[in-house]
Amino acid sequence: MIQARAFLGVDSSISGRRWVGPTLDQTRQSEALQQDTGLPGALCAVLAARGVSAPEAPAFLAPALRDLLPDPRSLRDMEAAAARFLSAVQNREQIAIFADYDVDGGASAALLIDWLRQMGRPATLYIPDRIDEGYGPNVPAMQALAQDHDLILCVDCGTLSHEPIAAAQGADVVVLDHHLGGETLPPALAVVNPNRQDESGDLGHLCAAAVVFLMLVEAGRQLREAGHKGPNMMDFLDIVALATVADVAPLTGVNRAFVRQGLKVMARRARPGLVALSDAARIDRAPSSYHLGFVLGPRINAGGRIGKADLGARLLATDDVAEAAAIAERLEQLNVERRDVENAVRDAAMAQAEARGLEAPLVWAAGEGWHAGVVGIVAARLKEATNRPAVVIGFDGDAGKGSGRSVSGVDLGASVQRLVGEGLLSKGGGHKMAAGLSLTRDQLEPAMARLSELMQKQGAAERGAADLRLDAVLMPGGASVELIEQIEAAGPFGASAPAPRFAFPDAKIRFVKRVGATHLKLSFSDGIGKAIDAIAFGAFDGPLGPALENHGGAPFHLAGRLEINSWGGRTQVQLRLEDAAPA
Repeated sequence: MIQARAFLGVDSSISGRRWVGPTLDQTRQSEALQQDTGLPGALCAVLAARGVSAPEAPAFLAPALRDLLPDPRSLRDMEAAAARFLSAVQNREQIAIFADYDVDGGASAALLIDWLRQMGRPATLYIPDRIDEGYGPNVPAMQALAQDHDLILCVDCGTLSHEPIAAAQGADVVVLDHHLGGETLPPALAVVNPNRQDESGDLGHLCAAAVVFLMLVEAGRQLREAGHKGPNMMDFLDIVALATVADVAPLTGVNRAFVRQGLKVMARRARPGLVALSDAARIDRAPSSYHLGFVLGPRINAGGRIGKADLGARLLATDDVAEAAAIAERLEQLNVERRDVENAVRDAAMAQAEARGLEAPLVWAAGEGWHAGVVGIVAARLKEATNRPAVVIGFDGDAGKGSGRSVSGVDLGASVQRLVGEGLLSKGGGHKMAAGLSLTRDQLEPAMARLSELMQKQGAAERGAADLRLDAVLMPGGASVELIEQIEAAGPFGASAPAPRFAFPDAKIRFVKRVGATHLKLSFSDGIGKAIDAIAFGAFDGPLGPALENHGGAPFHLAGRLEINSWGGRTQVQLRLEDAAPA
């Protein structure tokens, strides 16, 4: 197969990446879009890359949730789950919520708690300790909850929890989850999960909070049929948006509408927990999907990673401003501690992985005392650095708990589940892009060898440094605040919908300055018109910073994402610089 010519002729950039631009068909589609719609060329290039035609463009740029929301009843067990939930509400039964300790689990729990509070009903929140109890329902916790509750809702967990759910004698259990299901289901009253083996998979991209949202939508429908009224579901979309982005669910279809509408709800600043956390994180403008994934999400996760497991859920669920402020301050402190712990584990894991070899189909590392709360983040860092599936495991004596992250096209969750079936792991599961696992020291080497073999069969070893995909060429004079706002209409951007990247060819660097230890600020122009500011975070962690700092007046092709920088009352264009190549 003949490889297409590299974009702008960049076969190997300063960071060693090949630049890939639009295909010939995409270029033609972009030109046709511009002619038919009158939209800016850069926006048309973004739409063409996403396969959007001219007739589809208006609906794509203004997605309506009512047009994209699936019928909740298309999921198995949904009607039974909603009916049992409403029965517990109407009969004033005792309800418990067993949730995972990450953002998705916390958001799922908060949705239920807030909805129930608006209906005048309390609920017991139970989130297991990551270290002492691990992921998902366990027998002692479920037995204890069943003694005092009539209904237990397991959210973002439970699909593989056969024994713990069977132990909940005397209570009904409803599972609302999205993790990959096994060949058999646990003995619950209902298991609502788009990734059950007997589901079509059409809604497999939903996070758990979205599944909970759909259950509440169905509960609202059943309430209306009975002549009653439930809470306004649109008010809950801020939490659904947060969970969707933080759980790295693909921002396509209804997920895109969830996040788009959820960001609008969040901008109203009506939920005390999110307001307090945004203020603690010093977010001074309307939130974007970036803030959800990289600012708010990590802070909420910090409670489950190295602090008290229920902090995130309590923050999202509370209607008390003072309580929200106190929890947000604690999460901010924990996030700082989490970064310190993460950095230490990351350095050790990277050194170990490099010694083992970064060209293998699976990059992995394991160490004594590595905190279970950060191994997932470190696995993500290894994955990003190597473009390979990565697993990081922390041991406490003979027991190891690990987490893995995968790359597009390589199903990690199914492979981990297969290893459990083969007896190579004590416990494990997840979805395509992420998985958790438990094992003993004796299982470590055989399990990683087998997992590496399964990754290789899926083509993981064939990957080099990730190509840098670019949507179009822009000149500095064409990069305006108005254009960026128009491009934002094609968002939100995230998993499976990457933020558009543009190349600025033959740029002349006018100013360059090192910021802190690793960052680089510069301004550039085409030598004719205005200059644009750019910032490259972590540029001095690799060759990009030194090459541009010592540019010597030479021209460069620059590539990155455009953003609006608001500072000191001024609003201007800024390039988030990701790569460069000599022109």
